[in-house]
Amino acid sequence: MAKSETVEAQNYIGRQKPVIENRRLNPEALWAMGRIGGCDASADGKTILYNVSYYSVEENKSHTVVYTINSDGTGERNLTTSKGSESAAKFLGDKITYLAADGEGVSQLWMMNADGTGRKQLSHSHRDIEDYSFSPDGKLVLVVHTIKNPIQNFHPHADLPKSTGLVIDEQMFQHWDEYTENIPHPYVYHFNGEELSTDPIDLLQDEPFESPLRPFGGIEQLAWSPNSKQILYTCRKKTGREYAVSTDSDIFLYDIESGKTTNLCKPADYQQSAYDYTKSLQHQAANQAILDGKDYNLGYDTNPQFSPDGKYISWLSMERDGYESDINRLCVYEVKSGKKSYVSQSFESGVDDYCWDTDSKTLYFIGVWHGVTMVYSTNLKGEVKKITDSQHDYTSVALCGKQLLCGRQSMKEAKELYLVDIKSGNATQVTHENQYFVDNIDWGNVEPRWTKTVDGKDMLSWIILPPNFDKNKKYPTLLFCEGGPQSPVSQFWSYRWNMQIMAANGYVVVAPNRRGLPGFGKAWLEEISTNYTGRCMDDYKSAIDDAAQNLPYVDKDRLGCIGASFGGFSVYWLAGNHDKRFKCFIAHDGIYNLEQQYVETEEAWFTNWDLGGAPWHKDDPVIRRTYDNSPHQFVDKWDTPILCIHGQLDYRILYSQAIAAFNAARYRGIPAKLLLFPNENHWVLKPQNGILWQRTFFGWLDKWLKK
Repeated sequence: MAKSETVEAQNYIGRQKPVIENRRLNPEALWAMGRIGGCDASADGKTILYNVSYYSVEENKSHTVVYTINSDGTGERNLTTSKGSESAAKFLGDKITYLAADGEGVSQLWMMNADGTGRKQLSHSHRDIEDYSFSPDGKLVLVVHTIKNPIQNFHPHADLPKSTGLVIDEQMFQHWDEYTENIPHPYVYHFNGEELSTDPIDLLQDEPFESPLRPFGGIEQLAWSPNSKQILYTCRKKTGREYAVSTDSDIFLYDIESGKTTNLCKPADYQQSAYDYTKSLQHQAANQAILDGKDYNLGYDTNPQFSPDGKYISWLSMERDGYESDINRLCVYEVKSGKKSYVSQSFESGVDDYCWDTDSKTLYFIGVWHGVTMVYSTNLKGEVKKITDSQHDYTSVALCGKQLLCGRQSMKEAKELYLVDIKSGNATQVTHENQYFVDNIDWGNVEPRWTKTVDGKDMLSWIILPPNFDKNKKYPTLLFCEGGPQSPVSQFWSYRWNMQIMAANGYVVVAPNRRGLPGFGKAWLEEISTNYTGRCMDDYKSAIDDAAQNLPYVDKDRLGCIGASFGGFSVYWLAGNHDKRFKCFIAHDGIYNLEQQYVETEEAWFTNWDLGGAPWHKDDPVIRRTYDNSPHQFVDKWDTPILCIHGQLDYRILYSQAIAAFNAARYRGIPAKLLLFPNENHWVLKPQNGILWQRTFFGWLDKWLKK
């Protein structure tokens, strides 16, 4: 049965084929696309299992389904039978396991045959299962549940059940988009082949710490040993103020039989140095061990894996405490000797995902370099080789028989699954989830352009051209300011900040890899820290000036500037420092007032490292430079229309920043608009809000750049 017929028969949100007027990408088409999620390969590499999420604008919700497909791209089969979502699908021998809600709406673990028949509920927990992993022998299951946070007691008076007040006496009371009433813990269940046991082991019993790490960590932060007797887990064993200022998470080895836990990152007698909580940890005693030549893995250590032979343990490791954007190195730990080595050091950028080969001597990883994320290999000696070479971003890597199963995307292509030949690097497309849109939409070209910066360095920008581009026309042009601030402007695909929909609306887009972005070496990456308004802002101006002066199709009299997060900060700052370059601005979730940001945000390591420290350190010239150059200090120079957008559940950058910027512009008599989302966080995740975002975004641009 074809997938479209299955979707219709089952009456759930599925593949859609909307009418696309004039072959032009629009918001409704973006939200109709299927979004490929996690994937898994059968033991023989012949079958691929994957999830796809579909969205309904009308119903304002999503639905996740399960598919299998032969590794040659044939035999696509939809296994979903429920109107509810079925996710986290994985192979267990010749069976498939997955998560779906029970009759009470609780997420449970289920099993089915490879053809989707014989469905059976394996767990009967009163708590949702967030994710899971079966042991190699199939007798145990590692499950992530949430528990009540023992550090935060927001409701101390049981006799006031209708009170909505939150009593707070500890930091990190909120994180990203939620109040930290609950934290995740890993549990181990026994499995008899029919159902999970009812008395699981909490690996962090009576410990007030989270594993995996919020807000982005998942099952990839935990791993089984090949003999099913040990578990690796990621944990930052800190709470409150210590958690807020430190990124020092470690890899722990838990022995199931004895219950013993061993920290693989630090010696047993390790003593944490005292923090000055109001300054960057860069030059504090917390990082002194690095200067002393001691390898204590002081930064983020995440995503552990055993080698297939069990002789090695690998993980991603950042060197310094307090620096969330440090380069992610691929660490290999020899179990017998305890010796650590870093096998990606010759690749001067971070590792995003990785896997072991069956020989236990080779690892494959993905990482960004010069604006593209490619697949690489390394051996235990750290000899790195590039496998793929194209204008794409590979988003994941896993072994599939003698090939690599990867997600791949670009600014012209939503994520699809590919098989990569390890020797040749050739990639063969397996899924064609969004082929309808590929065939029925005209796509704009994406071209690299290298320009000189004010200090004589070479900078890469992506130039995105409108579909059916006419080199003899002049187009309104947008400067895209990246967030992060250390997120790459690579060949990413976004369902909101989508370069193709901007191009489809008749805009040329200039997207620079300015100072502070990975993929151009450590010095380029780190020049932004404590200097948000230095060379990186010069880089933005260099990129748009080069385009306006040297690209004949760029209309220098119709330039706009847009960005989110640090990109939103960049917009607010450039609004007071653009020397009449731009005709309008759009800032989403941006920082307007750095002093306000320092005391409002939850993750203090972010503001300490990037801003230098608290604004009351008035005698520190680096810190003083930061706050003297806050965007709000230049409002007297604002002279250009601005749209401010913000989610009210964004606890990283509070929505008060957008309100302040909007009010400042209106008090100054400058045309301004404010778009607030009470139920969105740092992103816009709900379909109808996404449509509203796009309509408001392009309505504002068209008003000021298409007159």
